[in-house]
Formats: sequence, C-alpha cells, structure tokens
Amino acid sequence: MPAPEGTGDGGRATRAARSLAGGLQRRGPELLRVCVGAVFLWFGVLKFFPAASPAEGVAVRAATKLTFGLMPPDVVLRVLAASEMAIGLGLVTGVLLRVALVGFFAHMAGVFSALLLLPGEMWQGNAPVPTLEGQYIIKNVVLVAACLVVAADEWGRAAPR
Repeated sequence: MPAPEGTGDGGRATRAARSLAGGLQRRGPELLRVCVGAVFLWFGVLKFFPAASPAEGVAVRAATKLTFGLMPPDVVLRVLAASEMAIGLGLVTGVLLRVALVGFFAHMAGVFSALLLLPGEMWQGNAPVPTLEGQYIIKNVVLVAACLVVAADEWGRAAPR
C-alpha cells in the first residue's frame, strides 16, 4: 500500500522535491555562474556612471594603493569597470570561462586587500567589527564560494578543444 501524500515516503510532493533537487544538482554551477556574472556585469556598468556605485570610492582608493598611485583615480575606476564587465560577460555567457574565473579570483584578491589597505575605513576601532564598507567587502565570500563551485565544475571537465 503506498504511503500517504506528504509523508516523505514517495508522495507527489517528495517526488517533486527530488526532481527539483536533481535538476539543481545538475544545473547548480551554471545557475551560480550566471547569477554571479549578472552581479559583476551590473556593478561594472554602474562604475561608468559617476557616483552611481556605492563602492566606487573604496574600490578606487584600494586599487590606487595597490597600483602605488601610478594610475590616476579616474583611470583606475574605468579599468575596474571594464574588468568587472568583462568578468561578468565571461561568467554570464560562458565564453572564455576559464579566463573569466582567473580574472574573478584575481579581482577578489584585490577587493579583499582593502580590508588591510584601508583599515580605518573597514574596521571600527581596534575591534574585529567591520564598518558598513567592511561588511560590503566581507559578503563577497559568498561570491567566492559560488565561483569555487563553478571553477570546480569547469576544471573538472575535459580541457576544451
């Protein structure tokens, strides 16, 4: 005799949940790739419009420190915008995905460096309590985790021809 609906023993709801879970397991890396790519593309576009990106100032100050002030801030901002858009496009489309992933992880290293390069802006006093800007950077661990899944999926495949 079949188990009653909703008991977890093979009812319609259980079968639907299992089917959804199976689909997400198969397509999860692709979903993560497109979502992270859309965020990168969007945030990159915002940087082309003055003061549209709330992270613009921190990003420029950190990148200027990373480049030892060799590039003017307006050039730094355009380079950041273009690189975020290129990474985003690579992730969204899957074209040159491995290059986009390397770019993503390099970019994230730069983003996280702001926690060390701009301590007065990132931390409240001497306590390990991040400011709002610090929290904005720290939340990127979620994007890194998502792209680690994407990278594992991509590099787990045979090399492209």
